[in-house]
Amino acid sequence: MTQFSAQISVQVQFLEEQSNVEQGQFHFAYTLSIKNDGEIPFQLIAREWVITDSDGNVQQIKGLGVVGQQPLLKGGQAFEYTSWATIPTPVGTMKGKYFCISEDAEMFEVPIPEFALNMPRILH
Repeated sequence: MTQFSAQISVQVQFLEEQSNVEQGQFHFAYTLSIKNDGEIPFQLIAREWVITDSDGNVQQIKGLGVVGQQPLLKGGQAFEYTSWATIPTPVGTMKGKYFCISEDAEMFEVPIPEFALNMPRILH
């Protein structure tokens, strides 16, 4: 099996203007970047998210592509996009994986490490 190498980076922002704290709607934007650190081109086909709020409730989201796209990444190329998530608590986490296929039709997964969703001024 060929070894594939992808680097993931993420930045999260609490969307205060879109959130409704009294009704338990906490909106977060996240900007995610996936970079092909290898030499073999691959295409991001689908993704899976596990979103957990601070009460332990879990949302699982699966779908094709990201933001309506299925980017093809050659060696050294990156793709960045911004999306959003809503949880009923001011603190939570997200983690997941990308499902990818190489140019020679080999399927593989790229894990997305867990990252925090935190409303500012909640954690000390």
